[in-house]
Amino acid sequence: MILDLLFPNRCSHCNRIIDPELLVCDLCFSQIHFTHYNYFENNPVKEKCSLFFPVENTFALIQFEEESLSRKIIHDLKYRNREKAGKILADWTTERLEFKDEKPDLLVSVPLHPKKLKERGYNQLHLFTETLSSFYSIPFDHQLIKRNHYSKAQALKDKKHRLESINTFSITYPITEKHILLIDDVFTTGNTVSSVAWEILNAGNNRVSVLVMAVDV
Repeated sequence: MILDLLFPNRCSHCNRIIDPELLVCDLCFSQIHFTHYNYFENNPVKEKCSLFFPVENTFALIQFEEESLSRKIIHDLKYRNREKAGKILADWTTERLEFKDEKPDLLVSVPLHPKKLKERGYNQLHLFTETLSSFYSIPFDHQLIKRNHYSKAQALKDKKHRLESINTFSITYPITEKHILLIDDVFTTGNTVSSVAWEILNAGNNRVSVLVMAVDV
């Protein structure tokens, strides 16, 4: 309570003091650009993924435009120690995403390298994934995929190096006959998601769908 008084939660956009469970105030919420994608229909993420690997369904929550509130929210989550933003983004997702009677079997998030995890102190996708798991009653596994190499963030790489991902990930145990929902924060080139997806697909007769917090295509 004392910390809340000394360091109150503030809107990510206008800096107004807001409820501790919120990211933005009511006035600024309208400036978040949601995608309104249908998980089961064609959308830009599915079009891009389909160029690289067989994908079932795709969903992106928000647009990742330059100088936008959406981008600031993702950057706050990843680089400014606002881990709780993952839960709020997950809550916004559950309000907009329905699996109907075609729920995936397992939720798997893109892992951080152990060195990066130690530097950041948390994986920005874990709370997001766990919140979705609880809401949809779908199990999650943070250990299925391992990142083999330490590298700088995608946002800091030039385009050439974004496309270099040979053996970036590996699968840690056999898994077959599963429909896996692969979760990442920002979809740009599709390179990261594709690398992980092929590990899952090559492990057995699996299927892959993709869910991302934000899309920049």
